[in-house]
Amino acid sequence: MKLTTKGRYAVTAMLDLALHNGEQPVSLAEISERQDISLSYLEQLFAKLRKAGLVVSMRGPGGGYQLNGAAADIVIADIISAVDENVDATRCGGLGDCQDNKRCLTHDLWMDLSNQIRVFLSEITLADMTAKMEVQETAARQHNKRIDFIHSHSH
Repeated sequence: MKLTTKGRYAVTAMLDLALHNGEQPVSLAEISERQDISLSYLEQLFAKLRKAGLVVSMRGPGGGYQLNGAAADIVIADIISAVDENVDATRCGGLGDCQDNKRCLTHDLWMDLSNQIRVFLSEITLADMTAKMEVQETAARQHNKRIDFIHSHSH
């Protein structure tokens, strides 16, 4: 199964953005701090997400990113595709040249699994994810951790 760190981090960062999407743009530094993803890595991911039209950037003081549209219109599969990831369970990348340049015995099984994963991720939106109680609880814990950190370092 090839869903690499790039795809996972992109989904995590977009979910964080969806949870904090409001009047003000969200800075990558805030996402970096809440999600423990390096700022330089987020910059690379968000360049691709912006190019794919999933986010818009605001420059200047108080700048950052916002979702380009409603969270209900952004599916997880689009986020993964935007960062040049594909969910592929085959060894051959779907080419069918797995064994001596021909299909291996289980090629169709792994192709079907890849398609099922693609369908599954195409049916889940950022809004679906933000509505989950577990996601809300985790976001609240991350927010409180940040506030505790700020208070402990301001004395």
